[in-house]
Amino acid sequence: MTQLAGNRTAAQTKAAAQKHLWMHFVPQPTEAEKVPLMVRGDGAYIYDDEGNRYLDGLAGLFTVQVGHGRSEIAQAMGRQAEQLAFFPLWGYANEPAAELAERLAALAPGDINKVFFTNSGSEAVESAWKLAKQYFKAIGKPGKHKVLSRNTAYHGTTHGALSITGIPEIKEDFEPLVPSTHRIPNTNFYRAPEHGQNEEAFGAWAAREIERMIMAEGPDTVAAVFLEPVQNSGGCFPPPPNYFQAVREICDRHDVLLVSDEVICGFGRLGTYFGAEKFGFIPDIMTCAKGLTSGYAPMGAMLARDKIFDAVSSDGSFFKHGYTFGGHPVAAAAALANLDIFEREGLNQNVLDNEGAFRSTLEKLLDLPIVGDVRGDGYFYGIELVKDKATKETFTAEESSRVLKDFVSKRLFADGLYCRADDRGEPVIQLSPPLIIGGNEFNEMEQILRGALTDAWTKL
Repeated sequence: MTQLAGNRTAAQTKAAAQKHLWMHFVPQPTEAEKVPLMVRGDGAYIYDDEGNRYLDGLAGLFTVQVGHGRSEIAQAMGRQAEQLAFFPLWGYANEPAAELAERLAALAPGDINKVFFTNSGSEAVESAWKLAKQYFKAIGKPGKHKVLSRNTAYHGTTHGALSITGIPEIKEDFEPLVPSTHRIPNTNFYRAPEHGQNEEAFGAWAAREIERMIMAEGPDTVAAVFLEPVQNSGGCFPPPPNYFQAVREICDRHDVLLVSDEVICGFGRLGTYFGAEKFGFIPDIMTCAKGLTSGYAPMGAMLARDKIFDAVSSDGSFFKHGYTFGGHPVAAAAALANLDIFEREGLNQNVLDNEGAFRSTLEKLLDLPIVGDVRGDGYFYGIELVKDKATKETFTAEESSRVLKDFVSKRLFADGLYCRADDRGEPVIQLSPPLIIGGNEFNEMEQILRGALTDAWTKL
């Protein structure tokens, strides 16, 4: 059994977790012994208190890009904590935050040169909507306040970000939410039979639907469109060819800000620092978090074009928004060390060199009757599960709960693979591993998935 870092036993720790630690997005465990207790990470693997090893097929939560156990990041955080553990950015700078802002501006596309630090992706999205509203007021268009986002897209949990999110079932308990948000089609080509095999035509249609919504609401009322480069929720929807170029033209035509939500797609997930770079477009605002520090410290950021910053900063005005811990010196030190690893080890190039092998390894699973589609980009994939491959018939809610949540998710973990079984939209298994892995880990994932999905078919 693995020795815990403190003086408590594993049983005591699990009991404390079951009784007092409020779990996120899941029902609270009813028995202490059923609480998985993760105690150590090393590279692409995590370990529990009993010494069991699991391949981290989700990079924690689309986050641990450089892998677990990176002592250089921990050491950088420790050095900074000894020198200056905290001071707010409310009119004051600190060295790591200033350096990090400079590095991010250099990595961002176009004239995106201003960096506003947050603590999370939800806060970054919240900040982007508030900035869009203030920007249009500053340039004399106060009626532009509405935002568009895609069906089943997830953008965060704060009230504004949740309002932008396009998943009704995770919103209903918190309604009424912030008004002025509207849904547009996502880019799930697998579920778009009317477009045949023509992905480019499908992308053109999806872009036109954005313009149709802008016109329906009135261009003088729409402030921004929030889009992930590859949509996460629903199971990794990549953009069709030329989709973002068409959306960029539409936004320019109607003076609507294009916000690229890079919380998941940023920092190497697609083989580039930002997904916008991978797909060749320049947004007006970008939001990021997760891979910014590889999860070693909580940190997010909103990056904006010069014209937006200048508009809200002219004539003595300023962005009336902020966070106590935004630009935290220790978190910024973690992010700088994280970026150093990216550069030194060529992690973006590793993804680009191996993304084809990752895809082809996962596509082997298409020979299983339960696997309908494998889709994604870079090191970010979704495997959609179906009842009937010919008709693409999906599961009922009862079947999804019984097969996906009660069996597949638990079986994969028991067999040594941590990933995400998700039924927000169609039932999918999501994979988003650390960017350091290669062929051996791809094969390990495929074999574990094959065993679990083969047995899952019998549960139907």
